[in-house]
Amino acid sequence: MRYQPGRHFLQIPGPTNTPLAVLAAIAKPTIDHRGPEFGKLGREVLAGIKTIFKTKNPVVIYPASGTGAWEAALVNTLSAGDHVLMFETGWFATLWNKMATRLGIQPEFIDGDWRSGVNADAIEARLREDKAREIKAVAVVHNETSTGVASNIAAVRRAIDKAGHPALLLVDTISSLASIDYRHDEWGVDVTVGGSQKGLMLPPGLSFNAVSDKALAASKKAKLPRSFWAWDEMIAANETGYFPYTPASNMLQGLKVAIEMLHEEGLDNVFHRHDRAAEATRRAVRHWGFEIQCRNPAECSSSITAVRLPEGHSADKLRAEILERCNMSLGNGLGPLADKVFRIGHLGDFHDLMVTGTLSGVEIGLKARGIPHRSGGVDAAVSYLAGNTGALADAAE
Repeated sequence: MRYQPGRHFLQIPGPTNTPLAVLAAIAKPTIDHRGPEFGKLGREVLAGIKTIFKTKNPVVIYPASGTGAWEAALVNTLSAGDHVLMFETGWFATLWNKMATRLGIQPEFIDGDWRSGVNADAIEARLREDKAREIKAVAVVHNETSTGVASNIAAVRRAIDKAGHPALLLVDTISSLASIDYRHDEWGVDVTVGGSQKGLMLPPGLSFNAVSDKALAASKKAKLPRSFWAWDEMIAANETGYFPYTPASNMLQGLKVAIEMLHEEGLDNVFHRHDRAAEATRRAVRHWGFEIQCRNPAECSSSITAVRLPEGHSADKLRAEILERCNMSLGNGLGPLADKVFRIGHLGDFHDLMVTGTLSGVEIGLKARGIPHRSGGVDAAVSYLAGNTGALADAAE
């Protein structure tokens, strides 16, 4: 590719832009992962990450992608032949389902339309039918990165409880953690899966399991093979701030700074900022005359918006046009949505000007490609942002 002047706009749904302060922390000299300086870092990070998941229980940190954390959640809690109930919200729910099959688990997939969130009533109904208690876990995606649909996890917990079923609740928060309000303890989640490269504002390379007491008890009986992913040795070593094998020490240095930045802004303000960006984006999309992939406004994601183009127009060609003209990357459609949607990531380290700049790039691409739309989507977003307070602290004044 030819040289393109100016800063690249990375507006995919992750990895997201990494703040300079986090990059600087990662670039610090590597320290001895068995020495006292690392022990202090480990204790600070392991305590700090609990506040992001909103849990008092252990959070296990792996040097891996989010896919690794999926595997860790399954192999630590289940045995070969166990039944797991899953709900088809999109591409990533489908991948988790495939992983369960490969591990020798028997997943049961409740069909979805890739435009809606988890149907808690369907979960409850299926669990009530399970008189033999063959289903050992319910595994769902909180925020489906492929569709921009966020599911109500508290409702899923209530569904399990109303059915009187002992199944564990496993939740993927890879594209919602530190972007959309999430409450591991309050919502009764047993294993929460997370990743570093989205709301946490880090490069890819760390993943997480937040673990309940019930999940820890299940791990003592689970029989799937595990070594690298095993919780027991990890949690035991973490009590003193260390790890049972070489950790991603420089990434942990960055994670410490990222957690500090999130707390300095205030988590409620972080969520509010994401809410505003998402609403501004949706107003632009609706003004252009396009459909949003998420059908139910109450389920629209605050970190990702998937936009459907009219029949006969290529989302991939639009993305290529925008990359060439504006030096901006947008997310592609996945699976059955390939070339039909493009995805705008509005999560992580960003502000209003970056949101409107992103939408300007999209509008330039629409005009250049001759895709029918109503001009002025950026103005619709600007009007909303100008009239909507920038922070909760301001709103209280």
